[in-house]
Amino acid sequence: MSTPTPHYMIVGGGITGLSAAFYLKKRLEAEGRPFRISVVEKAAAFGGKIRTIEKEGFVIEKGPDSFLARKRPIIDLAYDLGLEQELTGTNPKAKKTYIVRQGKLHRMPPGLVLGIPTQMTPFMKTGLISPLGKVRAALDLVLPKREITNDESLGHFLERRLGKEVLERIVEPLLAGIYAGDTFNLSLKSTFPQFRTMEQKHRSLILGMMASRKNVPEETAHLPAAIRSSVFVTFKKGLQSLVSGLVAALESADLRTGLGVASIRQAGQQTEVLFEDGSSEIVDGVIVTSPTYQAAQMLGHFPPASELKKIDYISVANVIMAFDRKDIPFELDASGFLVPRNEGSTITACTLTSAKWLHTAPEGKVLLRCYIGRSGEQEWPAWSDEQLISKARHDLRNLLGLTAEPLFTEVTRLNHSMPQYPVGHLEQIARFREELNAAMPQVLVTGAGFHGVGLPDCIRQGKEAAWQLADRIIHQSAKEPAVTSASV
Repeated sequence: MSTPTPHYMIVGGGITGLSAAFYLKKRLEAEGRPFRISVVEKAAAFGGKIRTIEKEGFVIEKGPDSFLARKRPIIDLAYDLGLEQELTGTNPKAKKTYIVRQGKLHRMPPGLVLGIPTQMTPFMKTGLISPLGKVRAALDLVLPKREITNDESLGHFLERRLGKEVLERIVEPLLAGIYAGDTFNLSLKSTFPQFRTMEQKHRSLILGMMASRKNVPEETAHLPAAIRSSVFVTFKKGLQSLVSGLVAALESADLRTGLGVASIRQAGQQTEVLFEDGSSEIVDGVIVTSPTYQAAQMLGHFPPASELKKIDYISVANVIMAFDRKDIPFELDASGFLVPRNEGSTITACTLTSAKWLHTAPEGKVLLRCYIGRSGEQEWPAWSDEQLISKARHDLRNLLGLTAEPLFTEVTRLNHSMPQYPVGHLEQIARFREELNAAMPQVLVTGAGFHGVGLPDCIRQGKEAAWQLADRIIHQSAKEPAVTSASV
């Protein structure tokens, strides 16, 4: 009598889900275990927010465009997929970044790391911060560390250490590009726990950041030599290369798009997955990687899933514009600029994409990308694409003097795409997972709504969930009695 092949299902075909499927397959193959893996995605294509298109010789990212080089999970995955030679860094001649202050672009002082000064002389010379603001920031060097180590908001922490001006004029605009959130509503432990560690170890955030910079060569030693000096990295043909590589590596898996999951329920020692089309399947394990508001609906019968509904999501958009170089009235020697909340602009930032990434535009052409939307500025989803383009062009005209008509535009709307981690988020998630494990041990839930929104963080979480499910499978098998001929 033959035993059915164990069947494991990944719900969600974004980067977290594909990574989970890839590493689960890799682990079970290494263990010599029979398995069947399915990946089901509600959208028409895999990749989640990642979408690269080629248009008139341009390489355009409609979702994320890069990742931090020092974060190992995505580099390791590139090596696992044989894509390491496709990695490329930023243009070394476009290292400047600007921040808008009273309608003017000010160069961000050299030595800032996540907005924290590590070189005091350039910081003291910047026009972004008033003399009093600079004195207040320097107090970080002598202020005592906070003895209470419970969670606090990122905004309160940074204001406590560096003062209000540095927070509002430098750090918040920088971090808004990562979370699009209000720093006073974001958990320090969930977003930048290294800041708390620096304060506890070095007493000063500035001194801690200075000390951490000494480890940079060690953090980037794993990178190919050609990109070792680049803070941000992408792929020569766009981030779609990573998605395509994962899909190709999962060729033997059951990959399905256009199929949404309605609910997930325990079915004895197995799990029933009910799809939105009314069909259902019984599987031996599930990893849910969908946004937390969707996961909460799938687990609606499970009361602790209501914890997931407490995680808010912010909508963002980007407007991409292509130009002839001759129509650009400024030097392309910078990666872009950031716009603080109090500047009254629609756009929150602009990347000079073709200056930052040399592979993204043909010779004599320029590609720009404007970002729209953050916490407290959520009226834009009601606007038409034409309105978004018009408002972005208005801001570029005021800030850069750019009046030329674009060769073409691309608008991308990423609705409910940026999870906001509230204070106490880690404890909230830990409670949910503990209760889920007790009630449905073969179901795991992970993704950007849990422990990090960047691509490397999503890949790490997918891999961790895959390893956790594999450990449970192996542990359960070890507990089961051996099948003999007498028992068959």
